[in-house]
Amino acid sequence: MDKTIAIHQPNFFPWLGYFDKIVRADVFIFFDNVQFPKTGGTWSNRVKLLIAGEARWVTAAVDRHFSGTRSIKEMSFLAGNPWREKVLKSIVANYGRHRFFGETMDIIEPLVTNSESSVAEFNIHAITQIAKKLGLNIEKFRRASNFSASGCSNELLCSLTKLSEGSMYMCGGGADGYQDATIFELHGIKLVRQNFLHPVYPQRQGQDFVAGLSVIDAAMNLGWRGASELLLGRHSNA
Repeated sequence: MDKTIAIHQPNFFPWLGYFDKIVRADVFIFFDNVQFPKTGGTWSNRVKLLIAGEARWVTAAVDRHFSGTRSIKEMSFLAGNPWREKVLKSIVANYGRHRFFGETMDIIEPLVTNSESSVAEFNIHAITQIAKKLGLNIEKFRRASNFSASGCSNELLCSLTKLSEGSMYMCGGGADGYQDATIFELHGIKLVRQNFLHPVYPQRQGQDFVAGLSVIDAAMNLGWRGASELLLGRHSNA
């Protein structure tokens, strides 16, 4: 049986496209040992929510006081920084009157307040719990750090795919400039594109639909069941 492998960094309360990739993959690998950027923003510690009718960042403060390079699994949140409280306040202030606020917060609040200091462990735990609530198969989850993969860039992705007994590698829509189809072909791996089309759903805030927000927005507007149907209704191989 052909297996489709998806590999992605463990993101901070990701958007629907991230969970769509989980649905479509036979094996989903958390790329926890990839290098964390020394400067600039990253999806590993921030995501957008609908705040005052606009897509705005909510951010978890990370400890950047280190020399050299670190992988995501080596990164920690900044001790003593009240980012958890700030994120919760933003969610309550902007989603408190949404129909599914209560049931969404039952899941999200303990994930935000999780005292885990490791960025990778925090994110993997949150993604796993949300995936379970959405009815996704979490048995397909793996961690790149648990494989003896070799190479860099495309070669590393090919190595992880083959070690996972995969014959196909799924890349996202924004990966055209990163994945080299020739390298995958040389390894006998078919490159398939996710081609995720963001579904439009009713949002309580704003006039026009805002795409690309955290899955939290979908849950607040649709409930967990509605968000699950939105994802699983698009595919039959969850």
